[in-house]
Amino acid sequence: MTVIKKYFLIVLTVMAIMVVTGCNLLGGTGYKSYSDSFFDTFNTLVQFSAYTESEEEFRLYFDHVQTRLQELHRFYDIYNTYEGINNVKAINDQAGIAPVKVEQEIIDLILFAKEWSEKTSGSTNIALGPVLKFWHRYREDGLFDPASATLPELEELREAFRYTDLDQVLVDPEAGTVFLPDRRMNLDVGAVAKGYAVELVANEIRAMGLESAIISAGGNVSLIGKPLDGKRDLWGVGIQNPEQSIVGSSDNLLDVLYLSDSAVVSSGDYQRFYVVEDQVIHHIIDPVTLMPATHYRAVTVVAADSGVADFLSTELFLLPPERSLQLTESLNGVEALWVMPDGTLVVTEGMKKLLRSEGATNQEN
Repeated sequence: MTVIKKYFLIVLTVMAIMVVTGCNLLGGTGYKSYSDSFFDTFNTLVQFSAYTESEEEFRLYFDHVQTRLQELHRFYDIYNTYEGINNVKAINDQAGIAPVKVEQEIIDLILFAKEWSEKTSGSTNIALGPVLKFWHRYREDGLFDPASATLPELEELREAFRYTDLDQVLVDPEAGTVFLPDRRMNLDVGAVAKGYAVELVANEIRAMGLESAIISAGGNVSLIGKPLDGKRDLWGVGIQNPEQSIVGSSDNLLDVLYLSDSAVVSSGDYQRFYVVEDQVIHHIIDPVTLMPATHYRAVTVVAADSGVADFLSTELFLLPPERSLQLTESLNGVEALWVMPDGTLVVTEGMKKLLRSEGATNQEN
């Protein structure tokens, strides 16, 4: 563990990605760099950049990424219904009534979340929906009318918490169904769905033949291969200072991670919040206190799998420092960086080796 003194919050940005469609010619490699983006899935900007031999080839991959993420967004949506789809909202709507037959991607996501809950402390719980519904409603009301923003009553949160047992989320893989046996149960997959979806899509375009690309969906970054520009062996993923308004500017970066074929995910108290009496109330709820977690300002995780990194970025954010560090060090191939409330950065030794400020470069050793 290494402690560094800094005074910034962080979000992730990929240095190589352009927000608008772009193309860079790369002499001698046979590849060109193309980028494009869209904003219609998981309530975030999705940026896609790849090295391909033609724009036609790039468009094939880009169209698959966009179409597939749109589909997964509908599957994992807890707020909206879609014709012909039984999604997570459909499971919630049928709580206490009947099992719901759903797509395999939903079955797999729920089993993934249950598996990782068992591997960790269980703090990240997709069955916490009854509690999170209260917080969502109060946050929406507070954003609509800031002068009247309030906090939920602890008594109502405790009552809702009685119906958050993840073991009671009944999955039948053979029948392809999910059942919530109590009508007061409710799934909320927001802590893992986006990263899990990005990982699915990254694996699909790898299987299609793509060797070099980045998918960046908000604070979730998935890296495929390495840059094929003939110059670099590693991608640069910037840790951005969100106090600055120009996303991606090198002047705004707290630091840069150099890595390939991996995922980087960040969770923090600056991502979704409202304000009550000058106090920022963010969206990551501690299942012990049922209030927003206060151990850190942000956590960034590096792992081989975007779904794992997404799950762990929340899990590590919810655990107190000693337990959070212990969990990270118990997991193979996982590195993390914590931004403490006073601005101090705590990093694992493996994460330290990836940081530009600690001597890392875009060339493999």
